[in-house]
Amino acid sequence: MIDSKTCKVKRIGFLLLNSASVADLSIVTEILHKANNLSNKNHYEYLTLSLDGAPVRLNTGLKLNADLALRHAPSLDYLFIFSTNISDEIALHLLESGIKKQNQELMVLVAMNCASFWLGKLGFLDGKRATIIWEIFEKFSRECPNVIVTSNLYEYDGNCATCAGGASTFDFMHYLLSDHHDHDFITSLAEVFVMERIRNSSHRQRIPLVMKIGNNQPVLTEAVALMEANLSEPLSTAEISRYVGVSTRQLERLFKKYLNKMPSKYYLELRLFYAKTLLTGSSVSILDIGKMSGFSNGPHFTTTYYKHFGVRPREDRKCKLA
Repeated sequence: MIDSKTCKVKRIGFLLLNSASVADLSIVTEILHKANNLSNKNHYEYLTLSLDGAPVRLNTGLKLNADLALRHAPSLDYLFIFSTNISDEIALHLLESGIKKQNQELMVLVAMNCASFWLGKLGFLDGKRATIIWEIFEKFSRECPNVIVTSNLYEYDGNCATCAGGASTFDFMHYLLSDHHDHDFITSLAEVFVMERIRNSSHRQRIPLVMKIGNNQPVLTEAVALMEANLSEPLSTAEISRYVGVSTRQLERLFKKYLNKMPSKYYLELRLFYAKTLLTGSSVSILDIGKMSGFSNGPHFTTTYYKHFGVRPREDRKCKLA
């Protein structure tokens, strides 16, 4: 825990990639600022960085000047990387070399929102548990096969931390600071932000379907809820249609219009991602995971899993839990 009289000041770098989140950056800096105020001591100092030292355009369109280029950063205790966009190319060689110039045994890498994707592509997250914003979970899992991808709000594995961003940033920062402050201090800090509770890292990102499609599609919402409640014993599309009171054709049209998938494909993906979560986050046997995900036999589960993820269940578990 931090001793207010003798503690070493923590130096933190905020690396801003193009389209970095104003919200995530603001929450992180505000919490560090309040922590300094609450303890009446400057425990945390921070500076802004960009890959080349040039100003960065944030996700709101605002431009923010960087104090330094990453390669010129002083020795850091934490390097936060902010990104909300993986469609734009970035200078990965500058990111990689800048990180490697730091003492990686002493510095903690923190990826916010989409930044986990770039660290994963560079191999910094290989063999580690990591999360990412739910919108690109599938792409992250597919393109970074050596990362143990979870759908949790945040992960802290070794010297790497990842956070989905948004509201979960509040929870993550309080968890991060608990390494340096006692429980009473963290509780007082949470009270400053009117937080009734701090969610731990095991809380999963849960994006209600209604937030994706609006609240005027109760039939679709009910159909998906039925699927989620029946992963081990899948219902047929005809059965789901009957339960929600529409024809099979009507249900298929709703899924195609709002989710761009047929009901059967959406249902299969739910079951496969459930299986993947169990594979990488539990010690349940692969055969039992297949059954829990609604597959009647092992070979069928393995074949279907391979077609979707490009890797067999046993290989996936061996790679990610090694």
